[in-house]
This record gives sequence, C-alpha cells and structure tokens, in this order.
Amino acid sequence: MKSLWNNKEAKKYKSDLDLRVYTSRLLGQDSSLVLHGGGNTSVKSKATNLFGETEDILYVKGSGWDLATIEDRGFAPVKMDTLLKMAKLKELDDTNMVKYQRMAMIDPSAPNPSVEAILHAIIPFKFVDHTHTDAVITITNTQDGAKKIKEIYGDKVLVVPYIMPGFVLAKLVYNITRTIDWNNLDGIVLLNHGLFTFNDDAKKSYEKTIELVSKAEDYLKNQGSTLDIKKQTSKIKPIDLATIRKEISTLKGSATISILNDSKEAIYFSQQDSSISQKGPLTPDHVIRTKRVPAILNKNYKKELKNYTKEYKKYFKTNATNETMLNPAPNFAILKDKGSLSFGSSVKEANIIKDINNHTFEAILKAQLLGGYKALSAKDIFDVEYWELEQAKLKKSSAKPQFTGKIAIVTGAASGIGRTVAKELNAQGCAVVALDIDKKVTTMFNNTDIIGVKADLTKSEDIKNAVEFTAKKFGGVDIVVSNAGIFTPSQNLENLTQENWQKSMDINLTSHQKLLKETIAYLKLGIDPTIIMIASKNFPAPGKGAAAYSVAKAGQTQLSRVAALELGEYGIRVNTIHPHLVFDTAIWSDEVLKNRAKAYNMTVQEYKTNNILKTQIDSTNVADLVCAMAGKPFAKTTGSQIALDGGSDRII
Repeated sequence: MKSLWNNKEAKKYKSDLDLRVYTSRLLGQDSSLVLHGGGNTSVKSKATNLFGETEDILYVKGSGWDLATIEDRGFAPVKMDTLLKMAKLKELDDTNMVKYQRMAMIDPSAPNPSVEAILHAIIPFKFVDHTHTDAVITITNTQDGAKKIKEIYGDKVLVVPYIMPGFVLAKLVYNITRTIDWNNLDGIVLLNHGLFTFNDDAKKSYEKTIELVSKAEDYLKNQGSTLDIKKQTSKIKPIDLATIRKEISTLKGSATISILNDSKEAIYFSQQDSSISQKGPLTPDHVIRTKRVPAILNKNYKKELKNYTKEYKKYFKTNATNETMLNPAPNFAILKDKGSLSFGSSVKEANIIKDINNHTFEAILKAQLLGGYKALSAKDIFDVEYWELEQAKLKKSSAKPQFTGKIAIVTGAASGIGRTVAKELNAQGCAVVALDIDKKVTTMFNNTDIIGVKADLTKSEDIKNAVEFTAKKFGGVDIVVSNAGIFTPSQNLENLTQENWQKSMDINLTSHQKLLKETIAYLKLGIDPTIIMIASKNFPAPGKGAAAYSVAKAGQTQLSRVAALELGEYGIRVNTIHPHLVFDTAIWSDEVLKNRAKAYNMTVQEYKTNNILKTQIDSTNVADLVCAMAGKPFAKTTGSQIALDGGSDRII
C-alpha cells in the first residue's frame, strides 16, 4: 500500500481541522481501508468559548459522514474533559453515552459524534485514525488470528480482543492502557474490527496506517494467500434474475432492486463450498447492511428463500431478548456457481452491499488459504445487528419516493417527452434504462440508477438485448413507457409514398409491438407492473396530410387496448396517453410546425394554443401524467385513454 500524502497539497491546510479533513479523505479514497461510512478519525485541538476561555476540543467524525468526502462540518466538536470523565465511569449505557456526548458539543448543529469518540479521546495523541482495513481483519478472522498479528507486529501494536463498539470498548482500552507507555506503540488492532493509528503529526499518523497495513499485506503474500482467479462468465438467465427479484420483493413487502455481481471473484466464491459463506461477515458493522449470512440459491428459488427466512427467524429467537425482529428476507444471495446478488430498496443501497461483498469474498478466500476463515459468533453478530445505535442509522432515512425499488424502461429517451419522463421517474426513486437510436442517450444518462442504451427499436434483437440488460443491471422490469415515435413528412393520401407510410408503421406501431413482446415475460414478474403508451391526439382526431402518422397511432392505441385485455389477469395495467402539440420534442421541428399550422390556415402561435384552454402542453405535463399512471392514482385503472391536449373540441 502506497502513501497518497502530497507535501504540496498538504501545505494548503493550515488549521488542525483542515489537516484532519485532508488525511481523512486520503484514507477514504481507498476502499480496502474503509467502505461506505466505515472508520472514523479525530483531531484534538482548542477553541475559545463565549467567555473568552480556551477549551480542549475533540473534533471527531460525525455520524452519517463518509471519510472519502468528509468536510470540516462533518466533524463533531466535543469537550475533551467530558469525554475523559465519561471514560472513568464504571458503567454507561449506549443511549446515555450518545446523549452526554451530544450535550458536551460546542456546536449543537453538528452531527452526532462517533460512538467511538471516548476511545479517540483517551488515546493521548493529536491525530487518531481508525480504519477497517481488509488486510488486517482478514488475518484476525483466521484460526489463531491474534497470534498471527503478534507475529507480524510484535509488541509495537496493542492487540485488543473483540468487544462491542461504544462505551464498553473505550472502557476496556482505558483499563488495559493505564500502565503502558503509548510512545512504544505504533497502533492498536481490534480483533475482527479494525486498526487504530495515532501521532501528534497528521502525516505520521496517516502513514503509520499505510505502514501497518502494508506489513499485513506482505504477510498474506508471503504466506501464499494471493488469489489468482481466471475470468469467467455467469450463466444465469435474465428471466431467472427477475424471478428471484420477484420473490425477494414479496418477502420484503416492497419493490426491491437486485444487483448481479458476476465479477470473477464473485463467481469463483460462488463455486466454493457453501459453508464458508455461512460463517458470518468480515466485520460486525457490515451486518446492518448484509445480515449475518446470505441465502444460497441453486434452482428452487422460492423454496430456498423461504428456508432462509425460516432459519433467520430461528437465529433471531435464539439470540433475542426483547428486540423486534427485522424483516427476515436476505440482503444478499450466493447464486451457486454463477456469482451473487445484492438486494436493496435503491440502486445505491444494493451497490453498497455489493461493494461490501466484493471485499468480503476476497478476504474470506485469502483467509481460507491462511488456515481457514473464522468469523465472530452468531451472538456477537446479532448484538451489533440489533444494537440500538446501529439501528438508529437505518431509521434516519426520510420518507422514500413513490417509485423506490421500481425499475422502468423508457423509449425515445434522448429528447422531448422520453427524456423528461426518464428523468422524472428517476427523480421519484425509479431505476431507469433509457433507450434511443441516438447514441447521445448513453452520455445523457450515465449514472448508477439511470442508464442510457443505444437501441434501434425496429430491430427485435436490439430490444431483446436492452430488456435483458435491464434485468441483469437492476433485476427486472416494472414500468414500460413506450414512447418512441417520429412524425414523417406531411403528405396527402394521393401523394403518400410507400417509404413514408412504411417508416411511420415501423417506428410508430411495430416497434411498440416488439417492445411489448420482449417485456411481457418480465412484467409478469414485476411489482405492480404497468405499460404506458404515449400515442397521440391524432388517433381520436386525425389531421389532413398525416395519414401515415395518424393510422400508426390508431394502431398503437388498439395494440394498447388488446394488451390491457390480455395482460389484466397478470396484474399488468396498460393505459394510453394522447398528447397534442407538445412542442419541446424532436417531432416538432420548425418545418413540421410551420406545415401543420399552414394545413389549418393558422399562424404558428395560433396553432400552438389551438385548444379550449388556450394553453401550451410541454413534456413535463406528460411526465407528470406518466408518473400518476404508474403510481397509486391509477392503481385500479387499465385500458384507459387520456387526452393531454388542453381540451379539443374535435374530441369533446
């Protein structure tokens, strides 16, 4: 492991807290040291209070902040004298520890101090760094792990047996260090938990972490615990992924994102004896994300998942006192010989679990080569899983958007209605795959939970690939917004070319039929599945010179009606929106707009507001209606057609 310290960069930071932010971010950049909010850092400094008095303050990482992106406001300023007095108490429950730590803060708007604030306070150095380093924890999670740590570091590192984080850990360290000379120590290894390093100099404290972790990495390498895994391809069928996700969502009681991990490490891990995955997590703080163990899935997914929940209930009953059981469904699963799946209410949550799994798989495989992986007992893991302070972290999340956990495919998404619909569904919690023949869609949508895919919707193979991509990426399909369309040049029937006619049929009608054909099997496994057709006012009120477009849209509408009849028994709702004169779309070029206005003997402005309400319709209006149709307002509606046109006397 190499130091990322940059002398030129470090010189920019003058204050203690600025340097603390800098080195915290250096640690946070390396996922083998900390993951998704893991680890914590602190600096001891001074502050002047309202009365002009100087006080000793511990600035410690606040709850909810991530070391990789932490700012100065992410550190909680706590009075040192209070923390040191708390360390001397005989007993202190977790609730009161948090309460009194918060009362000792000099800034009430700051986040709650880390639960390990007292431990940071009793370490008599200015800078303290705590990481959950993979290399060190891998070694501690083996037979005779403590002995191996001693072999690596000798007496330069204090080895502390595992105990719950918080006051009891701080008290243990306080008691066993009363007679030691801290200057003789390079760090503290908390078995099954992590590493502490410290120094009065920010650089030296940070680089002590790098040095100790490097020694652990060298030890693993010298002991033959180096993985050489060949690239493999998962053979899981996309429809099987949708089947599993359906079962998981049912067990969890809400729509759930399912992320496939088909990395070479995940596939290799899934090929090992399943018993190694059932020993427990790498470090107990992972349990609130991953649960203690994964489900093992072979072929009978429903039965295997049901058995998992049954075993989880046994685990809870064996270890519980007066806790309330969490949802017993798994948070991740091993797909035997095919990789793994992580389950979350959002793509972010599922990806966090995937990241934790990647590090855990590698660590377990290395530990196996080092004599066998050994995790903490089920009781120790349970105590952290149901620890009130950890559960409080999960409860902090605010109300979830209406489409949290849902998965949508939106076509014609590179512009206009499709682009706006994709963005709005995503803003309301939906994972979205946005399709368009224009390759700019791939750069327009390039986030973890909204992805653009170039696809020619007149080609069945492109559609099939896009649908399978969606299932592999997020787990299935719940919402299909069939929007892609073009407005071919205006031609009266007498002059209508076959090319014009066929192009309109291919894109405005047949592409929608092909999309339905490829998505229906996945929608049958969807959560409150729905299809929303974006047709046109030209169905109920066709226009002169628009035969190719109007007839295709009539066919699309009829297709939607038949789909509603056929798919209702599977709980799939199918509804149609007929927008009119949505001018912020690719269809309405200046030339098309001019020609259509001319056909009605109107000016362009008159044509734009040619409705009863004398208003213009834009793509956000369509997106709002799509979200309503996909959500609760239309939960009991199928086969409907709604005009979004400001009121048309030709329809009314």
